[in-house]
Amino acid sequence: MTSSIQEAKEALGARLRELRLDAGLSGTELARRSGWHQSKVSKIEYGKTTPTDADIRAWCAHTESQDQIPDLIATARNIDAAWLEWKRVLGTGTKRRQAASIKLEADTEIMRWYEPNLVPGLLQTAEYAEDILRNVIAFQRIPNDLDEGVSKRMERQQILYRRNHRFHFLIGEQALYTTVGADSVMLGQLDRLLAVAGMPRVTLGIIPTTARY
Repeated sequence: MTSSIQEAKEALGARLRELRLDAGLSGTELARRSGWHQSKVSKIEYGKTTPTDADIRAWCAHTESQDQIPDLIATARNIDAAWLEWKRVLGTGTKRRQAASIKLEADTEIMRWYEPNLVPGLLQTAEYAEDILRNVIAFQRIPNDLDEGVSKRMERQQILYRRNHRFHFLIGEQALYTTVGADSVMLGQLDRLLAVAGMPRVTLGIIPTTARY
């Protein structure tokens, strides 16, 4: 799943959690009133499950926030639509997915990108990208166009050198330790990050693992 879709699910879950807390209900009590398994509330609130229309209506009824129903349902439907579109594009192979990103990034003058566990695609070496995309192909069971996908991902990186674009990358320290490929791949990737950090239009930040919540 793309990070943007997951972030949208987490944001929706956070909104629903606020409604529950404002109503003074525990997750257990909300689940009991709605006739749900106790774990369903936490799965929705932490973005692990996208709520259905019926889930949202029940949630708002029990938290006395019925005025929020139309907006929350529209948000959930947009998340589902984005997920289906992502699956449709990826289903044709990795090349088309990378090509779509080229156009999106070309039209974006300021890009802010957060990754907690991996190096962002625009900063990946070819070897690092190859291992990532190989796993995507195997896990998603999509057409194997590995060489074409890697080539397109490398083509995307030309945007870093255009003067009318700026980039803010924020990664978790874990991304420096998550092993992708062999040790030689990781050494090359870390060297790439050092080089990118010195580029004039790129800001690279790292969140330490010991950072406060």
